[in-house]
Amino acid sequence: MAPLALAAIKIAASFIPEMIGKVAGPDAQNVAAKVVDIAQAVTGTADPDSALAVLNASPDKVLEFRQAIAAQQADLEKAYLIDTQSARDRDVELAKAGVKNYRANGLAAGAGFLIILCLALAVWQSDMDENAKAIITLVLGRALGWVDQIFGFEFGTNRSSQTKDNTINNLTK
Repeated sequence: MAPLALAAIKIAASFIPEMIGKVAGPDAQNVAAKVVDIAQAVTGTADPDSALAVLNASPDKVLEFRQAIAAQQADLEKAYLIDTQSARDRDVELAKAGVKNYRANGLAAGAGFLIILCLALAVWQSDMDENAKAIITLVLGRALGWVDQIFGFEFGTNRSSQTKDNTINNLTK
């Protein structure tokens, strides 16, 4: 693991444990760099170890650091919401123009076909070895995730989707 990532994990573990998954997740290097940059900016230090030492010594700096991380997360959430809204707006404009979104329909149909294929293989090829079953289960889970994303995009997933829609509308004004 890169030294920057280790430093970010130390800082996150001590002061923002909810960020551990992001620091060690798929975009770990970028998240780690941001966590360390924010820690250094807040503490006025030049390296991650010094930033960690200052944070350990100063509760005020910890509070300032947590606020800076929260602001960064809010900015990332705003970008995601604006991106989602622009994709929804595109679909609305296509529908108004009388154009079908063949790409999205094709992707949804492909995910549905993949689900049916995986289920059929699981039912009719029950004598497969465990590795093949594991791979089919993995592919099936991924395809079900795509369907979940499609429904979430098209219909919203719960009451918080309404809140997100309202947030998007307020941000785009």
